[in-house]
Amino acid sequence: MSQGLEARNRRWSTLVWGSIPVVLLAGALTVDHIPGTDIRLTVPYAAEGPGPTFDTLGEVDGEPVVDIEGAQTQDTGGQLNMTTVSVRTNMTLGQALGRWIATDDTIVPVEQILPPDLDEDQVREYNQQAFVASEASATVAAMHYLGRPTTVVVHDVVDDAASADILQPGDRITAIAGREVSTPDEVQDIVRAKQPGETIEVTVERGNSERTELTEPIELGENPHEKGQAMLGILMTSEPADGVTVNYNLNDVGGPSAGMMFSLAVIDKLTPGALNGGTFVAGTGTINEAGEVGAIGGIEHKIRGAEDAGAELFLAPAGNCDAVKRARTDHMTVAKVETLTDAVQAMEDFAAGRDVPAC
Repeated sequence: MSQGLEARNRRWSTLVWGSIPVVLLAGALTVDHIPGTDIRLTVPYAAEGPGPTFDTLGEVDGEPVVDIEGAQTQDTGGQLNMTTVSVRTNMTLGQALGRWIATDDTIVPVEQILPPDLDEDQVREYNQQAFVASEASATVAAMHYLGRPTTVVVHDVVDDAASADILQPGDRITAIAGREVSTPDEVQDIVRAKQPGETIEVTVERGNSERTELTEPIELGENPHEKGQAMLGILMTSEPADGVTVNYNLNDVGGPSAGMMFSLAVIDKLTPGALNGGTFVAGTGTINEAGEVGAIGGIEHKIRGAEDAGAELFLAPAGNCDAVKRARTDHMTVAKVETLTDAVQAMEDFAAGRDVPAC
């Protein structure tokens, strides 16, 4: 009897004292720093999951997501949603384990999200620059698809760069080294064919109602990230050359992956009829000025986010096919696209009940 009681007491003692480290660990899992110190207890991992989707044919904060001025826009139908990936950093061990166990989030080393040589502000700036470039490419690609002319615009001038105090934001670049240009890629190709220290002439139009044409000699600088590569030190965008202006009003979204969907929205608004046939289409993919669709990251989360939002068709870059094959969808068709023309054709086929190309 006493032996049985003693045995039960030993078991209870083991349970009580054995549970203390677990309780303490559970507390440590949710505390992000050591109390009374600045020592953080976060883990070097990030969680990626589905982010919100935005209808590029709709509005955000009372403004059109894609706002076109200077041209007659057409009625649209259905939805053309761009997709995003939500990223969580600065997680405690408990938070990271919780997302790994209880969600379909992907846990990745944080340096995949925040490169070790960049802080969060620098990454945010980089993503914003990528987004601006994506907007420019989306506009140019749409204009080319529609057969409309474009012009190159100086979006910003880098401090202390070769173009500082010579070029200004808003300048329209019409020629470089005597060659007419109409896209940022053409400007970059001409500049990169030169050497740092060479002088080239840049012709711009300045002003709005009264434009002045100027030709300025500029001594090229060197790209600090690419030794021997010449640079003007400007950020360029494009805009239609026929008085049409396209503005994108998603200021809190970064990165280049909305490019294709932006292009499709511009095309839809400038052509009669619903480009998507009145269906709910979502998608992702970078776009270049030639209308080529590029692969992006986190597509499995974007597919899931799109299906959760109710999309019927998802436009996925052909370069992401390996990941697309692993993504499970229950009520949504996924089409692979390589170009803007492919995307338009896929929507037309889907709306007509025809098969679309799949991965």
